[in-house]
Amino acid sequence: MNILLIGAVACITALILSAWLMTFARWFPIDGIDGKFLVDYKTMIRAHVDYALMALFNLGFYGLGIDLPVLACWCVAVGGFANPTVFTIAAFDPDFWNKAHWKIYTVISFVITTIGFGWLSIALLQHAL
Repeated sequence: MNILLIGAVACITALILSAWLMTFARWFPIDGIDGKFLVDYKTMIRAHVDYALMALFNLGFYGLGIDLPVLACWCVAVGGFANPTVFTIAAFDPDFWNKAHWKIYTVISFVITTIGFGWLSIALLQHAL
């Protein structure tokens, strides 16, 4: 279950880095970088919020103090980081949603995240009953 803490740290790190990136993008616009490097500011905000939520989920599941299936915890930790990274990549690539390899990455991240959250939800329900 310690993987949930590692997943939370990864998400918190990405959260802080994205905050600094967005802050500098707004405070210090640089010709040739802004609008070309960070293409979609709104999508980066989505990634930022998603990293925060996933960090909280990781910490919340860990903090329950219930023995949870280790593989499900891995799925939550890996998928919880990979999922917001979809938005991070999309913020830098204006053609993201049309590229096959990013579509495959997106589907894989969603599947891993869904398996992890679904599995942990079932485990929590079983614990409650």
